[in-house]
Amino acid sequence: MKEYLVVGLFLVIVGVAVAGCTAGNPDGQNVTSVPASTTGMVQETTNAAPVTQATLALGDHYLQKSYSFHNTNDTYTEQIRIADQSWALVYKVTPLSDDVQTGWFELTVTNVDSKKSQTFGYGRTFANDTYQQYPMYGQGSYEIAMKGNLTKIDLDIARRLP
Repeated sequence: MKEYLVVGLFLVIVGVAVAGCTAGNPDGQNVTSVPASTTGMVQETTNAAPVTQATLALGDHYLQKSYSFHNTNDTYTEQIRIADQSWALVYKVTPLSDDVQTGWFELTVTNVDSKKSQTFGYGRTFANDTYQQYPMYGQGSYEIAMKGNLTKIDLDIARRLP
């Protein structure tokens, strides 16, 4: 039940952000929307659906790197400092096997200060979408932990442009 709540809240936030960025106010009043903070991140594995809207516009890159996972023991960890309130996590998966059950990838983003984390992935219990993008909110230090099997990942973490 908690998983559905997290997914629902995520979709509501994305919908509000999209509506606020594209719709004008007929009364001519300026409406300011306040983005959700990372303190609302859930510390559990979530099978959140990737954002299916147009590709997010990215600015300065915090991390842009490729990783290969050839067996289940391959893991990578990155520490980054996010200076912008609005940023994005985008990755492209290239399966290294024809068997969809053996190729998988899991990425966990953890806010070092609050210890809140969010998990995304490809294969196994996650969607088999090879291109996934997620808008993120909140400045701070983050740990990016990755593990997988028989996949290559092109990861891009960058500031989001309006």
